[in-house]
Amino acid sequence: MDSPHGAAVKAEDFGVKGPRGWVFRGIGIDAAPGSLIAVEGPSGSGRTCMLLALTGRMKPTEGHAEIGRHRLPKNMAAVRRIAALGPVSGVNDLDQALTVAEQLREGALLQRRYDGPVRALLRPRGERRASTAARIDAALAAAGLDVATLPKGPRTSVRDLERLESVRMSVAIALLGAPRLLALDDLDLKLSDAERAEAWDLLRSLAARGTTVLAVCSEAPSDATVLRTGPAAEPAAAPAADPAAGSAVVPRPMDSKVTWGVQDAAPQDSDGNADTDADTDAGADSTAAAHDSHDPHDTKGDDDALAEARRA
Repeated sequence: MDSPHGAAVKAEDFGVKGPRGWVFRGIGIDAAPGSLIAVEGPSGSGRTCMLLALTGRMKPTEGHAEIGRHRLPKNMAAVRRIAALGPVSGVNDLDQALTVAEQLREGALLQRRYDGPVRALLRPRGERRASTAARIDAALAAAGLDVATLPKGPRTSVRDLERLESVRMSVAIALLGAPRLLALDDLDLKLSDAERAEAWDLLRSLAARGTTVLAVCSEAPSDATVLRTGPAAEPAAAPAADPAAGSAVVPRPMDSKVTWGVQDAAPQDSDGNADTDADTDAGADSTAAAHDSHDPHDTKGDDDALAEARRA
């Protein structure tokens, strides 16, 4: 049963495949509303694609998932309405030319325009402004960003924000729509150990408030429900790989909180893009997908799947 705020996240044999092979597959999870979920793995192992698939931005090719009571891949548009993206490079980057105040107002305007009730547009202008200001203040407080402490306050340029401040800013904008699932990519990228701890504390606080949080990272905290991508070491007694399938068979660990996904180890052909046709519902978000390519050794199959999502 879903809480009033968070969405349960369930998946069984969930995967995305393209002509070059599996981007990820074999994902299984059963997380309650308000859970803190970490997608852990090396860059290029399908982490961003999994995040986009679980938030309704990329169409899976194997298995199914349920976000709240909405089943994927059938109800991708419904999932997008309850799932918001925090920072995802190439998808919802902050505008470096804006000030913090301008970026927040733009985020609030877009949320009201596309996600808010129609009657909200009919209220007097002064009432709308007061409501918007209150929502922005509440989102900033939840994200732990005190604008007054920035070098130039609300007039600080977005380009001058530190990495952790930028993460908090993106989270605040995502929270303006009161999402039931919040997803963030590359949470621990370019953060010091102390900043990484602060970032996870932020996500714990959001989960404690009832929002389900899904975060891509290179190393998950011990208290998170973990989804791991990329090839995993197998126990000595593990079943042999199926040559026909071309991918390792990875058993489920005994700890039910931890689940595994594996990439296809089969040779990849030279063709282009993953079969990740996005839902074309008119109410879709800007269904672009960021390259998960901060590491120069990223896998080509993952890049192609992301490129296909961008074209959708």
